[in-house]
Amino acid sequence: MKKLKLYQEKAVDKLLSRTNEYINEKENQTIVFQAPTGSGKTFMITKYIEALINETTTDLCFVWVSIGKGDLHKQSYKSVKRELSEKIECTILEDDYFGSKVNINQNEILFLNWEKIRAKDSKTNEWKNVIMKDRETLNFIDVLQNTRTLNRQIILIIDESHSSANSERATEIRDTIVKPNLTIEMSATPIFSNADTRITVNYNDVIQEGMIKNEVLINPGIETIVDDVNDSQELILEAALRKRIDLLDKYKKVNSIVNPLILIQLPNGAAGDEIKDSVISFLRDKGITEESGKVAIWLTDEKINNEADKLLKIDGRVEVLIFKQAIDTGWDCPRSQILVRFRESTSITFEIQTVGRILRMPEAKHYDHEELNSAYVFTNIQSILVKKEEYNPNIIKTNYAKRSNDYKNIELTSFYKKRIDFGDVTSSYYSVFEKYFCEEFDIDLEGIPNYYDNHEKLKQKGVTFDFENMDQVISNEIISTDKIDQMNESITSDMISINYNPMDLQIKYENIIKENLNGFAPRRSMSTIKQATFYTFKKHMNLNTARGGVIYIQNIIVKNSEIFSKIYDLSLKTYKKIHEYEVNQKNEWKINNKFEIPISQSFNSETTKKIDSNLSVIKPLYVTLGLNNEINSLEKEFIDYIESKNEFINWFWQNGAEHMESNLGIKVSSNKTFQPDFIISFKNGYIGIFDTKATDYNVSDTKEKAEALQYYIKEENHNKNKKLMGGIIIKDGPHFRFNDNKTYNNFTTHPEDWK
Repeated sequence: MKKLKLYQEKAVDKLLSRTNEYINEKENQTIVFQAPTGSGKTFMITKYIEALINETTTDLCFVWVSIGKGDLHKQSYKSVKRELSEKIECTILEDDYFGSKVNINQNEILFLNWEKIRAKDSKTNEWKNVIMKDRETLNFIDVLQNTRTLNRQIILIIDESHSSANSERATEIRDTIVKPNLTIEMSATPIFSNADTRITVNYNDVIQEGMIKNEVLINPGIETIVDDVNDSQELILEAALRKRIDLLDKYKKVNSIVNPLILIQLPNGAAGDEIKDSVISFLRDKGITEESGKVAIWLTDEKINNEADKLLKIDGRVEVLIFKQAIDTGWDCPRSQILVRFRESTSITFEIQTVGRILRMPEAKHYDHEELNSAYVFTNIQSILVKKEEYNPNIIKTNYAKRSNDYKNIELTSFYKKRIDFGDVTSSYYSVFEKYFCEEFDIDLEGIPNYYDNHEKLKQKGVTFDFENMDQVISNEIISTDKIDQMNESITSDMISINYNPMDLQIKYENIIKENLNGFAPRRSMSTIKQATFYTFKKHMNLNTARGGVIYIQNIIVKNSEIFSKIYDLSLKTYKKIHEYEVNQKNEWKINNKFEIPISQSFNSETTKKIDSNLSVIKPLYVTLGLNNEINSLEKEFIDYIESKNEFINWFWQNGAEHMESNLGIKVSSNKTFQPDFIISFKNGYIGIFDTKATDYNVSDTKEKAEALQYYIKEENHNKNKKLMGGIIIKDGPHFRFNDNKTYNNFTTHPEDWK
């Protein structure tokens, strides 16, 4: 089974925390779970359900509603069931569900199709589907009512909630029929506004872990093949095929078996039928046919549902899928990388749901070839409006710029740090826990253990081994029904003492660990911390995990929680420093000794603005917009200043701020890089590297970067015989000043250091 990525782990923990709060204290609450397309929403919710079932004592069941055409609920059912233990029951709401079934079972996940339950007759206001209609046997409404009668709490999960979740009929089904105790609406672009909680997965975290592509490029390089085709339709088809061949070659170079897939989306109506015939003819001339198994055609929901699996393998034979609107949401094939869209109107809005089918990384990782980390759209639409997405505003790129022919190679060294820290406690924690355990109880860490003496030492430190009847239950309490509404305090009564149920004991034990994790990922770390604990008890107390030993150790820790909380807290705080060192050793430095300014760059029309420039080596020059969609005033003034010095300057390049291999990175420390703002080629042969700072900059952060930059310049000049210079730039009244000292001091305290 797949493991959760770090961002997924955090999202699951947030969902569990809110669920425990709402389930136990409130009713009819809504959590909006917003996660980017391709981040694994279904997988995260699956693991959330699994963890909730394992950790809670509340009587629960789940109703999973899939919104969209076709049998998306069956796809969700397969995806969820594949990742769950067989002990968790997954069922589909169909006619045969109502045989002996009178209610939804405890911990059962019931999948249903939104389209099949929502329709009503406009005249009679009666439900159209037999599943909802009144009949001699039970209907779905009866099953839900019977479930609630058992005091079983219902969690409603609405998949792709942006589609219909806020409609009048959806509200009716949720609030008057299902009547859930908790609703979770999951979508990349949720529209539900009355949420009690919104849990959001950060887009950059998803990219960083290699789950989705860096960007979507629209019509890259089509100008180079215009003379090879007859019309705009052939142009985008030819461009898509060439791009597929290029990507396939690059996958082979990184030893991957991925066979990139082209999705060709036909227009609706008669126009789509005509284009379909011409597309098939065009592909046939290229030797790409249905008969050869290289083309699949999906024009109906039935076709999609019956043949979906054959495209999912990353090395699947199909090269081109022709479809209509049916798979715009809810279906994912990770090897899909190229989308062809034909003209339906003079304008179209490209939204994340539209291109979401090509965003996933096929092997859940990024590759050394940057082109493999991008998705591609080829379209003959004349006017494109790119909708700005709140959580990933830069993903869709429609503006392109190319490097000037005047450019000469600079071959700089660039550093890129690929983080692989998953926030989990590793086996090196064993010795740390053991150390603090032995220190707490004055036990000899290295000597041959004396089990009797060690047992007595724990007693002397206050550890109690009497853990019989640790749990307590209310006894013989009577409440008059006419007093219930006036009660505003908790019940106090006689209590009966009894042993903990093993499951309750485990939950209490794990909660002690969770409370002292000091930032480590709970689910990734729990097993290791437990094993470190059991290892120490076995070594120094002769307590084995076999024959009830685990329960015995858990009882000791729960009964003496204050003492062991201290040990967990101190040991995990100390281990955190060790973990940081381990991470720094594991994190992969990628060093490009022959870094060049990219041959071409792509930009999002919503987040950048084109400005006039004669000296920019990338033409045209696009600069990033900041607050209020305004250009950073300091950067714009500096660009204007550079432009006025053309007698001294060949060209300049504005480096990207993103932590990417295509941007120049300077090594700051063992686990950190930064991207300086500008590279300038001077006519005297020098290359300048500069980072601009406003007057309110962070002094300590800037000092670190400034001194790292000077060290970098010194090393490049010495080892590679370069002519580099540069430093930190500020604006002092009408003047620009820069600091290139080996030891950095800010302008306020040492103005004499600035030139």
